[in-house]
Amino acid sequence: MSGTNVKPATATDEVVVAREGAVMVLTLNRPAAKNALTAPMYERLTGALAEASADAAIRAVLIEGSGGAFSAGNDINDFVRRASAGGQGPVEVLDFLRALVTFEKPVIAAVGGVAVGIGTTLLLHCDLAYAVPEAVFSTPFVRLGLVPEAASSLLLAQRIGPARASAMLLGAESLSAQAAEAAGLVNEVVPAEALAAHARAKAAAIAAFPSQAVAASRRLMRGDLAPVLARIDEEAAIFARAMASPEAREAFAAFLGRKRG
Repeated sequence: MSGTNVKPATATDEVVVAREGAVMVLTLNRPAAKNALTAPMYERLTGALAEASADAAIRAVLIEGSGGAFSAGNDINDFVRRASAGGQGPVEVLDFLRALVTFEKPVIAAVGGVAVGIGTTLLLHCDLAYAVPEAVFSTPFVRLGLVPEAASSLLLAQRIGPARASAMLLGAESLSAQAAEAAGLVNEVVPAEALAAHARAKAAAIAAFPSQAVAASRRLMRGDLAPVLARIDEEAAIFARAMASPEAREAFAAFLGRKRG
């Protein structure tokens, strides 16, 4: 697939897809909502990964956010609307996560601010991640009556240690950019004005290396993905049941009430 098949970037897209040399840049572009993700945004991200996978000229993908945020996580309003309409739960999220986990090219993240829920857990599937000093990482699933996703119940403890993972997943505690760097969740903390260029330079450097060597090295490092995919499915089944629970509905209502207030 040639680069001309990549959707051109427009200011109104909530996921802007652009090609910069051998790097596909995916920009979450919903700044008024701190780039909270909706079902159509997940679908666009999944489609973009498929495009990047099929295009031999694309050798790396960079994910970033606009407006001084990375992502505030799943859009609760969108979740509530879908549940009320008899939606099937996080199907689009699952499709995106499976696409991300099985994607065979390097993925780099530029975390330009708040990273909530999947804004944090998707980093577990990125090869490199860079963050601004003001970035805050949080996974407040239990506060909303939910459970971890993106195989974070398996991978987060492996990445940052059981104590920090328990504090984040059970205690809903946040992690500063500096703590995230020290724990190994991100590679480096970069000044905000330098983040975009820094992340692009890292992505371009990897994209310039021999692609077969990069792909083989990445496969060796990632190992067997079956346990990760199985955990994603296990979490998703519990997550879907939790979404329909009275405690989750009460938590959603309280959250949305605070936002309106």
